[in-house]
Amino acid sequence: MSQPPVSRYRWTICALVFFATTVNYLDRNVLGLLKPTLEAKGVFGADPASQELNYSTVVICFQFAYALGMLMAGRWIDRVGPKRGYASALLAWCVAAIGHAFGHHTWSFGFWRAALGLAEAGNFPAANRIVAEWFPLRERALATGLYNSGANVGAIVAPLFVPFIAAAWGWEWAFVATGAVGLIWLIFWWRMYDSPSALRASGGISEAEYAHIHSDREEVRTPSGQAWSWGRVLRLRQTWAFILGKLLTDPVWWFYLFWLPAFLNGENARKTKAFLAAHPGADAVLAPGLINWPVALAVVYSVATIGSVCGGWLPKRLMQRGMAPHQARSRAMLAIAVLPLSVLLAGRLGEIDTWYAVAVISLACAAHQAWSANLFTTVSDLFPKNAVASVTGIGGMAGALGGIAFARLAGELLSHFAAQGRIEQGYGLLFMFCGCAYLLAWGLMRLLVPAR
Repeated sequence: MSQPPVSRYRWTICALVFFATTVNYLDRNVLGLLKPTLEAKGVFGADPASQELNYSTVVICFQFAYALGMLMAGRWIDRVGPKRGYASALLAWCVAAIGHAFGHHTWSFGFWRAALGLAEAGNFPAANRIVAEWFPLRERALATGLYNSGANVGAIVAPLFVPFIAAAWGWEWAFVATGAVGLIWLIFWWRMYDSPSALRASGGISEAEYAHIHSDREEVRTPSGQAWSWGRVLRLRQTWAFILGKLLTDPVWWFYLFWLPAFLNGENARKTKAFLAAHPGADAVLAPGLINWPVALAVVYSVATIGSVCGGWLPKRLMQRGMAPHQARSRAMLAIAVLPLSVLLAGRLGEIDTWYAVAVISLACAAHQAWSANLFTTVSDLFPKNAVASVTGIGGMAGALGGIAFARLAGELLSHFAAQGRIEQGYGLLFMFCGCAYLLAWGLMRLLVPAR
């Protein structure tokens, strides 16, 4: 007798999480895109020499609140469940995103940025918990890669629309328009999401799909129950492996997110200045090597989207060839960790043509998203479902704290070299860390949790 077909409602759930993650990064990216406009309006102070530090202060407000929010959101979602937890987080971050329109100096902007960070922290703990509940082990990396690609889609959409909204209606409306988008998602989420068991009972999914979701052997060893305490989680080596992985590599993504627009815009300014010095009176638009930096950002994050999906596919392919899940994940992450080394060439290639720098940064961002898809999935590999959101939150907090330290370092370093007229050297040093962080993280994680 043939087996009944397995329905695919779990991929509808993945699509909902993908769109929420897209909204999350759409709202998050507006600040970096409007940095030159906000500086010109005096939001970060009238003195250009202090604007980099004031901007990094606003970034840190977001990251500090995000770190705190990660710790609380993971625990909250494991207690109340992803349906209520995700909805409340998204509603809160939509309100906070719109609130930026009412901030007109560093500290009021910092307040709304902190509110956004606190609320947006709920996205990834909820998303990881949902993937753990809705997908068998062999499909989780692919599902994670797919929903995580929403971060790149949000980053692609933002530069294509935000500058034009700001130019047409003012920068305040850019925050209002992007913040309001998430409210539409809430309607679909509340109507379409429930746990697999609830939807099986109501006929929303088939018995075959329910059995497929729960087909992993580890289900017997890790029955659901009360959420794990932080003390229990922190006593485990695998928790610290995840913490170190996030601590070392999340700051790289934060750096690209908040400083890449400024880097590309600065490359244009540097080439224009050099051209006008050599050709006094010439039209600045004739300077060679100039790029449309919003389009360049869309290219970077388009490539990163491919990386996210491929990063989820690779370990699945290795498992299909008979490799154990954790070993497949470790092998895939090692291969991925080598690719960001390409960004070490960004500064030198940028001197030749900015598009060459865009190419290697695109590869590094794709590698980050592939790494992130697998790093998130290690949590559901190594922990029961009722601990996934809590562990994700703890690791996310570590990543955000690392981002805070790196943001301050970036602000100090770039301010120092900008004062000397050599800001490209500051970017070069920052790219060195961005290139090497993944291999360092992989080595430390392997020491703590050897591949079985």
